[in-house]
Amino acid sequence: MQRILIVQTAFIGDVILITPLIRAVKELYPEAVIDALVVPAAAKLLQNNPHLHSVLSYPKRQSPLRAMQCMIRDLKARQYDLAISPHSSGRTHLILYLARIPIRLGFDRGTLPFLLTLKTPHPKGIHKIEKNLSLLGLLSDKQFSMQTELFPSAADISVVDDLLKDIEGKRLLALAPGSVWATKCWPLDYYISLAKGLTERSFGILLIGGKEDKPKCDVIQRELVQHLVINLAGQTNLLESAAAISKCEAMICNDSGALHLANAMRTRVFAFFGPTVQRIGYYPYRECDMVFETELNCRPCGSHGPQKCPLKHHNCMRYIKPDSVLERVLAGLGEA
Repeated sequence: MQRILIVQTAFIGDVILITPLIRAVKELYPEAVIDALVVPAAAKLLQNNPHLHSVLSYPKRQSPLRAMQCMIRDLKARQYDLAISPHSSGRTHLILYLARIPIRLGFDRGTLPFLLTLKTPHPKGIHKIEKNLSLLGLLSDKQFSMQTELFPSAADISVVDDLLKDIEGKRLLALAPGSVWATKCWPLDYYISLAKGLTERSFGILLIGGKEDKPKCDVIQRELVQHLVINLAGQTNLLESAAAISKCEAMICNDSGALHLANAMRTRVFAFFGPTVQRIGYYPYRECDMVFETELNCRPCGSHGPQKCPLKHHNCMRYIKPDSVLERVLAGLGEA
């Protein structure tokens, strides 16, 4: 195996979760050139990864047919020996087949799995990282670490140090109130109440998110003592956000990409799970992480969570009260 391609064209969190797979493939084939194929929004995440030669960007939502044709042509020219695809996408399987990659490894599910040359059943009841690593069971019986990893550069760290200089010396906690899926979000007024309780105990708050999360973060910022909060929403790229999170004692967030950023930077996670449940496989996996959830018969209502509660009550999040969260967060941080 001289040239290997690893494909994950789903969400940002999914790309973070393939970093143990990338590292494991490099362990198996240390002399191989290993590339990763991801969507443009996630390409930054794999920058500086020492196990990768190149990160290829596939703009699958822009002129889909043309993008697919260009991708097939590019991959064919690179002459890969092996492609590994944790993403069970028929379009991905078709691209790898038409690119004439001789060994195509993935899960036996989704659409067009017959285009794979090596496939294995998709396991249930384990973390998504372990599912990804299970693909390598067809190549080796070796066991691999499931620790995710990101590699902010010195420049990324310098940018963050400058942004945080006004809150230097404070014990920092990151809050990420956003998600692509509306029902995954703990109520904004609950975040405000929690943030107030934390700043009253002299914690500094970093608000983390993309441009789409800035309105929520702005609302929280306005409710807090200004010298105890820094709003980074929309100001930092993904690796700069990772560098900022690494300076925090904990991340408090929804079931979202922020959770996976924090796990990758080995920052403790307190996460809210409402429409989704841990058994789907995307829970925070480090030893001291904590998930807040309420047992309801209507959970889960989807693998991602819909934009609106199907039952119009959103009790899976509303029953997780800020006072009890504050108490458990403080206890977890040794402040109770």
